[in-house]
Order: sequence, then structure tokens, then C-alpha cells
Amino acid sequence: MLVGVDLGLPHFDGELLELGLLAETAGLSPVARITCKRKAPDAALFVGSGKADEIKRLAEETGATEILFDQALSPAQQRNLERHLELPVTDRTLLILEIFAQRARSHEGKLQVELARLQYLSTRLVRRWSHLERQRGGIGARGGPGETQIELDRRMIGQAIKRTRERLVKVKRQRQTQRRQRERHGTFKISLVGYTNAGKSSLFNALVKAQTYAADQLFATLDTTTRQLYLASPDGQHTGRTVSLSDTVGFIRDLPHGLIDAFQATLQESIDADLLLHVVDAANPNHPEQMAQVQSVLAEIGAGDVPQWLVFNKIDALESGQMPLHLQDMFDLNGLAVQRLFVSAKTGEGLAGLRHALAGRAAVQPAALDADAPAMPLQDSLEFVVPVA
Repeated sequence: MLVGVDLGLPHFDGELLELGLLAETAGLSPVARITCKRKAPDAALFVGSGKADEIKRLAEETGATEILFDQALSPAQQRNLERHLELPVTDRTLLILEIFAQRARSHEGKLQVELARLQYLSTRLVRRWSHLERQRGGIGARGGPGETQIELDRRMIGQAIKRTRERLVKVKRQRQTQRRQRERHGTFKISLVGYTNAGKSSLFNALVKAQTYAADQLFATLDTTTRQLYLASPDGQHTGRTVSLSDTVGFIRDLPHGLIDAFQATLQESIDADLLLHVVDAANPNHPEQMAQVQSVLAEIGAGDVPQWLVFNKIDALESGQMPLHLQDMFDLNGLAVQRLFVSAKTGEGLAGLRHALAGRAAVQPAALDADAPAMPLQDSLEFVVPVA
């Protein structure tokens, strides 16, 4: 059963479409949806006792076996809701963590998910079990009170977090070694970023002829994949250039901060890139909000100043009246004019133009271009086309 609380924020999903997709991605089947409006969350039950009773009745009528909240719950709120509803309660953060745990394939990805899970669990050690009584310590009758079970659990989780972080540091060093090798060879680095299910992996496969897993679902790809991409010379008279293309994990609204911290090693590919290809689902009516969410995450991980192009994907799914006038134009992104290209990874439309544009961009030395040429202000743009509806 899906539950959403409208707290007056602009990104509230009234139909809980994204939460439903997340639930299906995790292997669950939504049987009911309910929303409510509040000025502020209830301290004890998040939704208030009256709405909690309504949720319980609806869950009994529909046979729901789990309650999913579209917002993050505090440990106490989760505990109180489970007692009141007599059903397992999962918030958005834990749902995303479960999806990541299911999808992680590489050693690094599994470590990152485990770290995020441990960090989340460390905040949930509230008194929910009867075995959390205090053990007696010391020698004989004079011993003082020992550690409680909750204290033992907290220390064990703290030690596990420390071990996982140490292992991730080693993985990060390996990635840094690989990046230094690419830098020594003067490799131009391109990284695909964007909202989840925008078609990054499909575009990656179409460009480098790879077999990376791609599906019409959220977080189909979690592990960063890097391949070499050969770009022919834009003038046809010189030898082409081989660049490095990386496919990264997709972003989503309210991405848990623990995941951002844990996936720092993976997202480092975006931070160190010479050019970001921000892939946008042009057929999604909410793509402006999704673009804003991606920009927010990029700024948070320190990649906000990396030059980027917008690649509007899935134009094959647009209505005839929504098709762009040109496959390449300039777009206003936070007051700056950036290159925008329209493509379809499914049909191949626009991919030749994207390759040609990337060849021209890579032909310029990254250091000379990125260090001395800041983003072009919007008023200096020579051409500006109205964004697609």
C-alpha cells in the first residue's frame, strides 16, 4: 500500500507514480494508494492518528501486507506506525536501499550498498525488541550494570561501518590509479549522468556497441561501466580520437544522503569527467523537475562546475506536434546557454550528429578548453530555440 503526504512541497507526486515504479522495481505489487495533506508531519505517526486508522482499514480491505511511505520516516515514527498498523512499514529511503542491494553486481557496488545500509540501520536501533535488557557486568554481586543489547548492536554496527569504509578506500585507490593512467594518455573523459530511467544505458550501448544491461525500470544500472569510444575526425582529414565514455548510476528525487556518500567512489567518474552528457527523458512530462534534481545532486557531489551538454533522449516517443525543429540547439540551463542535442537511442536518430559534435569537442585539448573557457552566458548565445513542450 502506497502512502504519500503533501507537505506543500512543489515536487509532491499526487498520484504516487514514482513510488509505484520503485515498488515494482523492488518486486512488490501496489494494491492501494492513499494521500493526505498536512502542514507538518505528526511527531508520533507522521500522518496523525485519524489518517493512520484510515490506512489500517484500507490495508485490511485490500489485503496489503506492507505499507510504503513516499517520505523518509524517523526511527520513532516507523516504530509507532508498525505498532499502530500491525504491518511492516517501509519509507522511501529503505525502499531505494533495498533496490540497490538487489541490483548491485560488482564488488564495489556491493560494498557501497552495504555501507549505506549499515548507516541507515545504525539510526534504527530503537527499543523495538524485548531482548534489549541490560546485562549484568562485573564480578559477583558487586558488579554494576553491564551493556544493554542495543549498545552491543550499536558497537557491532560501528565496527562493520569502519571495516566497509576501509575496504572502499582500497577500491577508490584502484579507481584513482585507473584514472591517472587515462590522464597520462591524455584520454578525454565523458560521463553519462541523468535521472533514473532516462535511457543512459541504452544510449551507452548504442554509442559503444556494448551489452550493458538496460531495461525500462528504475535503477537498471548501478555499477559504473567505462568503455573506449572512437570518434572520427570532424573534418574527415585527420585521424580520429578515442575517448573514455562512462555510464553511471541514475539519480532520483530525494536520493538518500547516505547513498550519495556511499557511492562517492562511483560518482567520482562524474566529478573527474571533462564533459558530462546529461541524458533527459524528453517524453516524460516532468523532465524539467527531473533536470533540476540532477543539477542538485551534481552540485552536492562537487560536479556542478563540470561542463555539460543536454541530450534529450526518447524523441521516438514524442507526439508529432512535440518534435523539435532542430536536432541541435542551445538551451537555457540555470542562466547559461548549453549545447542540447535530440536523439533516440532506440531508433538511432540523432546519434550521428551526437558523435560528430563529440568529435569536435574532443578535438580541442581539455585543459585549454575547460580551464580557460567558462560556460557561455545566455545573452551571448548566437542561437536559442524554445525548449520542447
